[in-house]
Amino acid sequence: MTTTEFSWPCRVYYEDTDAGGVVYYVNYLKYMERARTERLRALGYSQHELAAQNLLFVVHSAQARYHAPARLDDELQVSAQVEKLGKARLEFVQRVVRVNDGRLLCEGRFIIASVAADSFRPVAMPAALHTNFQHDLLP
Repeated sequence: MTTTEFSWPCRVYYEDTDAGGVVYYVNYLKYMERARTERLRALGYSQHELAAQNLLFVVHSAQARYHAPARLDDELQVSAQVEKLGKARLEFVQRVVRVNDGRLLCEGRFIIASVAADSFRPVAMPAALHTNFQHDLLP
């Protein structure tokens, strides 16, 4: 099984920062959400198309650990790797790293549930998508 490293670039804008001039803590969660969405898009799926097929991915739980602040104009790389995979569940590990010095700024763990859009009840993700995520599993 081949693991595919996925990361998404982003930059810190003024709107991302707080009164102290650093990225407001909740914005790291937004960056990680965007990286997971872009990972899905890189596999050939969009949230909109999946919703039209009555499938949504929702956050069941989230953990974040902060190591160092990002500041205005910093260039970041946000990874999104699948650590565990079930029929209706994904567990992601994610890292936010500053590009210019490689410093780890934040890391997160997310459990994502696959649910039916009309009932929000757990539902197995499509077999082809599940297979694609299998290739993304960390060793």
